[in-house]
Amino acid sequence: MRDLTISAIDRQNILNNHDAVTNIQQYLGVSGMLFQNEYRFTKEKLADFYGVDTSTIDLYLSQYEKELKHNGYELFKGATLKAFKEEFGGVINIQSKTTQLGVFNFRAFLNLGMLLVESEMAKAIRSKMLDIVIDTLNHRLGGSTKYINQRDEDFFHSMLKEPHYRKEFTNALHKNLDMGNYKYAYYTDEIYRCIFKENAKEYKQILKLEEEENLRDTMYSEILILIASFETGLAHEMELKSNTLGRKLTKNEMDELLKTFAEHPQQKPHIENARTKMATRDYGFRQVLHDNLKHYVGSIDFSDYQRFLGEKSKSLQDRIDENIEVFKRLKDR
Repeated sequence: MRDLTISAIDRQNILNNHDAVTNIQQYLGVSGMLFQNEYRFTKEKLADFYGVDTSTIDLYLSQYEKELKHNGYELFKGATLKAFKEEFGGVINIQSKTTQLGVFNFRAFLNLGMLLVESEMAKAIRSKMLDIVIDTLNHRLGGSTKYINQRDEDFFHSMLKEPHYRKEFTNALHKNLDMGNYKYAYYTDEIYRCIFKENAKEYKQILKLEEEENLRDTMYSEILILIASFETGLAHEMELKSNTLGRKLTKNEMDELLKTFAEHPQQKPHIENARTKMATRDYGFRQVLHDNLKHYVGSIDFSDYQRFLGEKSKSLQDRIDENIEVFKRLKDR
């Protein structure tokens, strides 16, 4: 069980998931004051709901001000405060001399509940909200997040191109490397280690894939693109090296070539980006942690929720059905 009071990443993953937040709000049955298209709550309302003193709310506001503001806590002043007073002043008894007022939207309301360790109500809500998040994902994805990567439109295009780049790499290994047939699996694993610090077997174990399942079918488009870039770039370097030597490369020469290629400065930002996206998305969507990439885990942003769960996301089969003519042309080549 993830402890929301400790993990800022887990808190933000929930708060950035619009569908989950909506479902949590419906479960709690809280509405607040509708102002500027959002439900608003005063500090007194939160103190009453969570069963704590307002001084406790103030303590958390001072400790977590940046996070709470990021998620919707605001200080109303000037014209905004005046409009709020005119609409709700009689309801919440705002004094006329008040020049600023701290107001929470529902995300900030929920954010505070994730932090409060003094509140039994907050503790009960934290336990339930994790169940709601999982139920929301399962409902959207039909019970499994294993292939959530395929709901991204970019995956479809990467999937179409990937076999071509893979063929370039295997042809280069065949032509330029003096090793047995195990070289194909061996250097595929070595590339995986360079990119995300796991070989194929380790990756499959973490995602609990069956032996017959293709691990690339579970990879995000950015990972597939980087692997393709790695393989085609390495194929080019192998060709150059082999032509220079006038013979096939030995394993030691190939190992040194791969090490130099992987450590080139131009690779670093691409590898860092791929590691961050894979570690973050797998932790947030699939509830799995790549131990070797744990320092790359961040919170899933709104754009990724839209990308994999929003209106533009679709199952791979739906995309295939929409592009069936493309597949027919590829088959006829």
